[in-house]
Amino acid sequence: MAERPEDLNLPNAVITRIIKEALPDGVNISKEARSAISRAASVFVLYATSCANNFAMKGKRKTLNATDVLSAMEEMEFQRFVTPLKEALEAYRREQKGKKEASEQKKKDKDKKTDSEDQDKSRDEDNDEDEERLEEEEQNEEEEVDN
Repeated sequence: MAERPEDLNLPNAVITRIIKEALPDGVNISKEARSAISRAASVFVLYATSCANNFAMKGKRKTLNATDVLSAMEEMEFQRFVTPLKEALEAYRREQKGKKEASEQKKKDKDKKTDSEDQDKSRDEDNDEDEERLEEEEQNEEEEVDN
């Protein structure tokens, strides 16, 4: 747990970015208002986490999951946010799945490339050995002819 209440505040840069995205262009906000929104956001996150933790504890789990958070939102009477949160969660999951598939494909491609390079290297080595054998045979034949 945090040692000081200030440690629980969200980063000012994040709060400022969220506020700027929410307000129309040309609208300014005072430091005092930004601080109040930051504290309110921190309290909201703590309360939502506490409610979600209660659902996890009812399920005899120590790990909070998305279902716990969605249930907490309903309990906190934020039902109108549940649908957009579910949509955002699905988009996040699709994005993660896409990243995972891309990573796996990249690994497969790398493995194929490595295998191909190994085969090429092996062929080159075989060709070098064949050339050396031919040279030796030619030298042996020349020595036999000389004798």
